[in-house]
Amino acid sequence: MRRGLPVLLLWCAAGAAHAGLFDDDEARKQVADLRTQLFAQVDRITADQKALDERLTRMESAQRDRALDLAQMIDGLKQELARMRGQIEVLVNQAQTIERRQKDLYVDMDTRLRKLEQVQNQAAEKAAQAEREAQAEKQAYEAALNQFKVGNYQSAIAAFQTFMVNFANSPLVPSAQYWVGNSYFALRDYKVAIAAQEKLVKSWPDNPKAPDALLNMASAQAELGDQKAARETLRVLMQKYPGSPAADQAKQRLQRR
Repeated sequence: MRRGLPVLLLWCAAGAAHAGLFDDDEARKQVADLRTQLFAQVDRITADQKALDERLTRMESAQRDRALDLAQMIDGLKQELARMRGQIEVLVNQAQTIERRQKDLYVDMDTRLRKLEQVQNQAAEKAAQAEREAQAEKQAYEAALNQFKVGNYQSAIAAFQTFMVNFANSPLVPSAQYWVGNSYFALRDYKVAIAAQEKLVKSWPDNPKAPDALLNMASAQAELGDQKAARETLRVLMQKYPGSPAADQAKQRLQRR
């Protein structure tokens, strides 16, 4: 616009020279009007140009602001993305750690369960074995006792002695020893009967069969004619086992003698 101003002025000067053919005042007036119009137009154009420049400047500033905001927003998003990636990495590591711990826990639990199953199986086998042994023990004892009941005393002695060997830890061993002594007494082998019952009294003095063993010893001593020994045995029985049924029988025997 400013470049066109000299051309416009030159055109105006040419017009003024042409107007010289007319009245000078009219020409000057026309030139003045033209100059006024021209300068007014130039002012408007300049103002428009200035407004346009200002608008362009504002637009450029706004664009720069928007670009800055956009850059800041992009930078913020990048930072947020980096933070989220960091969190994801942490979560992935935690998940992997938990997975490893779970695997280790499963392996440990499986190992413990297997051991527990082995222990349970062993316990069940031991219980079954103990049950079989208890059943065999009971049958062997009852079989020997039945031999005594039917009067097969030699067989009863052999069966009870075998029982005491095969089931040495059985709580029925003292009873088996008692029936061995009773079997010898039934066979009139009183000395062996006394020895068998003495073994019971010495080895298992707190066994319920001990008072009966002493009573059987006194009977065997009496059969051998040793009344003094029989009475002494009865007194020992009453002294050591005063509340037992055998002690009551011993008291009655002493009163009869």
